[in-house]
Amino acid sequence: MDTKDLWRNVLGEIELQISRPNFLTWLKNSELLEKKEKEGLVLVSLPNNFAKEWVKNRYHKLILGSLRNFDGSIRNVEYTVVSLTTPRTLSGIRTKQPLASATLTEEKTQLPIVELKIDPKTNLNPRYSFNNFIVGTSNELAFAATQAVIKDVGKKYNPLFIYGGVGLGKTHLIQAAGNAIQENYGGKLCVLYVTSEKFINDVVWAVRNRRMEDIKKKYRDIDVLIIDDIQFIGGKATTELEFFYTFNALHENSKQIIMSSDRPPAAIPTLEERLRSRFEGGMIADISYPDYEMRLAILKTKTKNQGLNIEDKLLEHIAAKVQKNVRELEGVMNKVAFYEQYKNEKLDIKKLDEIINETIQVSAKNITANEIIKAVADFFEVPQNDLTERSRKQEIVEPRQIAMYLLRDVLKLSYPHIGERLGKRDHTTAIHAYEKISKEATQNPGLNQKILLIKERVYKG
Repeated sequence: MDTKDLWRNVLGEIELQISRPNFLTWLKNSELLEKKEKEGLVLVSLPNNFAKEWVKNRYHKLILGSLRNFDGSIRNVEYTVVSLTTPRTLSGIRTKQPLASATLTEEKTQLPIVELKIDPKTNLNPRYSFNNFIVGTSNELAFAATQAVIKDVGKKYNPLFIYGGVGLGKTHLIQAAGNAIQENYGGKLCVLYVTSEKFINDVVWAVRNRRMEDIKKKYRDIDVLIIDDIQFIGGKATTELEFFYTFNALHENSKQIIMSSDRPPAAIPTLEERLRSRFEGGMIADISYPDYEMRLAILKTKTKNQGLNIEDKLLEHIAAKVQKNVRELEGVMNKVAFYEQYKNEKLDIKKLDEIINETIQVSAKNITANEIIKAVADFFEVPQNDLTERSRKQEIVEPRQIAMYLLRDVLKLSYPHIGERLGKRDHTTAIHAYEKISKEATQNPGLNQKILLIKERVYKG
C-alpha cells in the first residue's frame, strides 16, 4: 500500500470516530508526505500552524493507532506545515505526491509584517481570515456553517445568524467568511460588511435628506450582506422597517445574509416578530466560551507566530486562569511578549499572575446590588421596578431568578437579604432561585451564555 492509499484508509477510519465538523476542520486537508521505513516514522502535513498544534495535541494517539492498524512497522508520527495557497517553494520536505496546481511551502515561525488595509468597497479587514481563526468545540458549529455558506452562497443556511458573547470571535468569523467569498469567487460577487450602527446611521441620514432610494440601492444591489451586532436595530422602528424590506429583497433573490449578535433572535425583546421569524428561518449557530484545550491551542499558536520562547507550564497557567474570552488571552499575551522581548525579564508564576490580574481587572469589591439588578433589567429589557417589586408577570420570572443567583454568586449576599431586595420575598424563594439557576446553567448553554453576558455588563460598569 502506498502512502496515498494508507492515508486514505487512516482518514476513513478516523472519520468514523470524531465529529464531522472536527474532521472537516482539522484533517480533511492533511497529507501523508513521507514514510521512512527504517525509522518507522511517517511525516504528516497540515495546512497551517493552528491545525498542526491542534492535531498534534488532540489527535496524535488516534492517528498513530490508526496508522499501526494498517502498518505495524510505524512507530511514530511527526507533523509539519505545508500551505496549499502561498506561491513559494518547499524547503526541506520531499513529497512523492505533488498536489494539483499548488506549490507546497513550509511556513516560517515568524510571519512577515505586512500592511493590511480595509477594503473600501467591502469594508472587510484582510487580517480576518481563516488562516488565523482557531476552531474548537466552542465554535465548531458556527465555523462549519460559514464553510457551507462559502461553498454555496445564497442557497444554504440563508440567513446565517451567529451569536455569542463579547470577544469570542464573531466579527473575525463573519469577516473571514466575507474575505473567503471574495477570494473564492474572484471578486465576482459584491460583498458588503457593515455594523448595525453604520446601517442605522445610513437610514437616519437618508430619512433626513429624503434619499431613501440611495439606501435601497446601496444595500439591495449586493450579493452578500454581512451585518455585525444586529441586536442594536431592535426598537428602532424606521431602521427595522428598512432592514425588513432589505432582508426580503435580498432573500427573495437568493442573496446571502450573514448576521452576528450577542444573543439569539428569541432573546432580543424589542425585535419585531416578523424580523425575528425571518432570522430564525435560516441557520442559527452560537459561539460559546472557549474550553481549556482551545485556550491553550490559541496561546501556543500566538507564541509560535510571535517568535516567543515561553515555557509550556506558563502557557498552561494562563489558559487555566484566563477563562472568559479570546481578547483577554490576547491582552495577557501582549504583555507577556513585552516582558519577554523588551524588558528581558524571566517570567515565573508570581509575575505571570500579576500580569493576568492587571489585564483582566475583574473584581467584585466595588460592585453593588443595584448594579447587578440594573444589568439584569437592561439585558432582558424589563423595568427595574418589576424585579424589585412584587410583580407576577410571567416575563419577570427568569430575570428575577437570575438576579437572585447573581446577587448570591457575585456578592455572596445572604438569602434573606436577596429575598427582601427582590420583591420582599421569603428567603426560601432566593434559595430555590439560586439552586435552580446553578443547576440549569451547567446543562443549558443558552442560560449559561445569558449569565456570562450579564456578568460582562456588571464588570464593565
